[in-house]
Parts: sequence; structure tokens; C-alpha cells
Amino acid sequence: MRTTTEHLAGLTLTSVSLDAALDHADPAAGTIEVFARVVTADGSEDLPFLVFLQGGPGHEAGRPTPTNPPWLARALVDFQVVLLDQRGTGRSTPVSSPEIAPLTGLDVRAQAAYLSHLRADEIVNDCELFRDFIGAKQWTVLGQSFGGFTTLHYLSTHPESLAGAIIAGGLSAVRRPIDDIYAATWQIMIEKSEAYYRRFPGDRDRVRTLSELCTQGAVTLPNGDVVSPARFRTIGNNLGVQGGPELLHFLLELDHRSSGFAHDLAQALPFAGRNPLYAVLHESSYADGVATRWSAERTMPDRVRDDVTLLGGEHLHRSVFAEDTELRPFAEVADLLAEHEWNQLYFPELLAQADLPVAASVYYADAFVPRDFSMETAALLPDCRPWVTSEYEHNGLRADTAVLDHLIGLLKGRRWL
Repeated sequence: MRTTTEHLAGLTLTSVSLDAALDHADPAAGTIEVFARVVTADGSEDLPFLVFLQGGPGHEAGRPTPTNPPWLARALVDFQVVLLDQRGTGRSTPVSSPEIAPLTGLDVRAQAAYLSHLRADEIVNDCELFRDFIGAKQWTVLGQSFGGFTTLHYLSTHPESLAGAIIAGGLSAVRRPIDDIYAATWQIMIEKSEAYYRRFPGDRDRVRTLSELCTQGAVTLPNGDVVSPARFRTIGNNLGVQGGPELLHFLLELDHRSSGFAHDLAQALPFAGRNPLYAVLHESSYADGVATRWSAERTMPDRVRDDVTLLGGEHLHRSVFAEDTELRPFAEVADLLAEHEWNQLYFPELLAQADLPVAASVYYADAFVPRDFSMETAALLPDCRPWVTSEYEHNGLRADTAVLDHLIGLLKGRRWL
């Protein structure tokens, strides 16, 4: 255990590193380091704790400043905030390449076994270590996107540790086949693509032209990687976030031969070597007791295959592991994980016993977490207070501090919508 404390712009930041079992069911498998930062506003040392679970998978928690994350100042009115770097990210024994520790020297099967322990179940076990360390009998969890998925596992396994839960765009499907989830998100992306072209009608021909240039190998990234039509399609990921359509429109107006286009395109592509775990573990986040077997690729509708202007969202293509220079070393382990039979994460009968307040934003046209499945999950929880809104996209928590304010109000019973 290692702790340090520093002060920043009216905040006290306590950094904590704990040793955690890689596999909590098998302590002999070794340990990893897990890091969290406790953020306390001056004079608020007696407030209860809220632990933030980041979206992803594979993303570390935001680094606290007076303006980042945007919701932090609102949270600190009611809580001390614990920013957890989920295992494998940030300062929690990060995974960046098979050639770099902790994967260095392991054969591909051992690498796959290691990575299989970076999921929601083990993240919850890490949360329990930190909760015990800070001496909180209970705390509240704030789960954004994948962090909401992790919160559902928390509610399934340790509801006694939670005073309440806030879920922003993360009420995952429960006991739904993974192919159903990806099939639903493809249909949502068809609708979002068509809505985008109604707003920017000239962009349809531009996307068609760029896709053809991708076929010719004429679209490249700053590192020289050639972008295939399948990978180019994933720029549609931007249609699922606040402000994303505008950024996509401005990207498409650039000359594909320019450095500006190459750099902006690299930023627009969701799956890349800058954050390898997001690609390697993405489909596993929807795998509730099944193998994924490249579900997003298998469920692509014929209509999308036949029309290159219909864009994708978080739809991972197996070929990205051949195309991206930094992801290429993960290609073999990604294949193994696609065939891995993942353990069950969500238990309806246990969720039904989690009798504590859960405030959840459900975004009406969420591109990544289908609304209808979210409402099915909300119905499983005894005291879920869903807020269904068409005002925000999937990143509503970051886009507007009013989102967290509304959710805290729901949690505390001040509002009911």
C-alpha cells in the first residue's frame, strides 16, 4: 500500500496504490497494482464517498483539475470522489503492448488468460479493496457507459456495500444474447446515418468517395497505416456523442491528402493502438456468459454491407488488428479472446434483491446501449429511477453538468421523472 497527498486549486488529492490479486478466485496467480485518487474539496472531509467507474473498457479515470472531469465540481458538493483507474489502465499496472510488462515474456495463451481478468467482475473486487481501505461501510457508485455495466455487476454481487448507484448511459442488457445487442445497435446506426445525411446532404457523396479511396489504399494515417473501407466506416462512432456529428462534418470537408485530415481521422477512429484494451476487450463487455466470436462483424445487416455510406458505431472489425500498427501485436490474443467463454456477469434474481436507490439516465437514441434493453434492466431493479431523455447523447455526463445534478436529485428523491 502506498499513499501520497497533494493540494490543487482548493482540492485535496490523495493517491492510493494497493496490491490486488490478478484473479481474486486464485490468489496464487499473482498480484497487480491498482490505483485510485481520492478527491476532496476543502472543508468536505466528512462527506460520504462516491466511486467513479469510467467508460470503456480500457480507459483510466480522468485526471482532476478545476474543470475536468466536467461533472466533478457538481459531485464534490455532495461527495468525496474516488477516481479509480480500472485495472490495466492509467497507473493500475497498465497494458500497452504484448512486448511490455505485464504481458512481456508470456505466450499468447497466457496473455489471453491475463487479459481475461480485466473485466467488470474483477474491477468490482478492486472497488471493494479500496472501500475497505478508506473505511467506508458503504459508498455510492457513479458508472458511466461501461462503468454502468460494472455497476450492474456490483449490484449483483455486493449490494450491501452500496448506499446508492448512479448510472449514466450504462444500463446494459441483462441475459440478452450478444448478437441481439449488436443487431440492435446496427439498426440504431442506420437511423443515425440517415439523420446525419438529412442534416448534411452533401456529405453522403463525400463518404462514398472517401470509401472508394480507402479501397484504393489512398487514405492513410499520420503513421502510414492504410485505412480500409471497413475501418473508415467506424467514423460513425461520432454520431453517438454530443457534438460528434459536427466534428464529423468538419472532418469530411478536408482534403484527404492533407495532414489535417490524416490527424483528425486518426482521432475520429474509435479502435486504435493509443488505447489497445478498448479494442481487445470491447466485445467482452457485452458477453454475459458467452463467447463473442466477432459479434459486431457477424451481425452487420446486408443493407449496411451494400451501402458504404451507412456508418458504424462501436462495431469492432477483426481486420483492425491487421491494419493498426500498434494493435497488430494483439491480433492473435484477440482471436483467442473472441473464442473465450466468458463468465456470467449479471444475475436477474440477485438484481431483484438489490433494494437500494438507482438513478439512471437512459438516452432515447443511445447508439451504444439500446434504450429498450436498458428499460428491461431497469425493471429488474426494485428501486430504479430511470430518466429517459432525448436531449442528450451517450456522453451526456461529460456534455452537461445538469445531467449529474438531475441524477443526484433522483437518487436523493428530490425528483421523479
